[in-house]
Amino acid sequence: MMKVTERRDGAQYTPVRFLEKKQILVVNEPRTVNLVRMSLELEGYEVLEANTGAEALKYVYSQPPDLVILDIQLPDDNGLRIVRLLREQSNLPVMILTEQDSEADKTYALHIGADDYMTKPFSVRELTSRAKAILRRVEWTHTSPISTIVKVDDRLQVDFNRNEVIVAGERIRLRPTERRLLHLLMENSGWTVPHTKLLRFVWGCEEMAYAHYVRLYVNYLRAKIEEDPAIPYYILSERGYGYRFIDFKGGEN
Repeated sequence: MMKVTERRDGAQYTPVRFLEKKQILVVNEPRTVNLVRMSLELEGYEVLEANTGAEALKYVYSQPPDLVILDIQLPDDNGLRIVRLLREQSNLPVMILTEQDSEADKTYALHIGADDYMTKPFSVRELTSRAKAILRRVEWTHTSPISTIVKVDDRLQVDFNRNEVIVAGERIRLRPTERRLLHLLMENSGWTVPHTKLLRFVWGCEEMAYAHYVRLYVNYLRAKIEEDPAIPYYILSERGYGYRFIDFKGGEN
């Protein structure tokens, strides 16, 4: 079975199954698990089931799946604590599926590293579509060539292999979604990347209803790399259109 692996540089990653049937671990109450299972199996995925946090962690540590669909309200644990544990060890993608629908819950879940957030009652078709989108963008991240360390200027460097930015000599960890977003912006430095392209390549959809994800994660990145996030230098906004990373390759911004 697939294992979470440590590279020579000490960073950990989760290999992606390109040829095998992808496995999705659904951690939820039995009725929801059965509903989700039917839809995902029709799409060719192998579905693993857990009803508690302890069962979920046992699966993840012994045979990491390609995606975890996780409830916040578990009989023995809080799903957000599990997200934090996973983020300390791997980039394993996580979708939250829960009845908790407050904006604070959603924002916090995304802040600690969840890749997506859906609330109950939910559309099985939409959930399947969003699960597919997460898996597509994970494959894109694993296959997209990235230099080890990219120097932007004397203050900022990005180490994509370690999922870190180096700001004034200090290493700061990037969440998987932050890494994908920064990678796309830097690949297109000097050019404004439209919201729709950011959504397609980072979140796997183009629906402007999810544009708040882009704003939220741009704010996260600015908090990590900008000297003053309120007056950004590296990531610039083009109101109503998208975002632009400074033209560090051409030497102009």
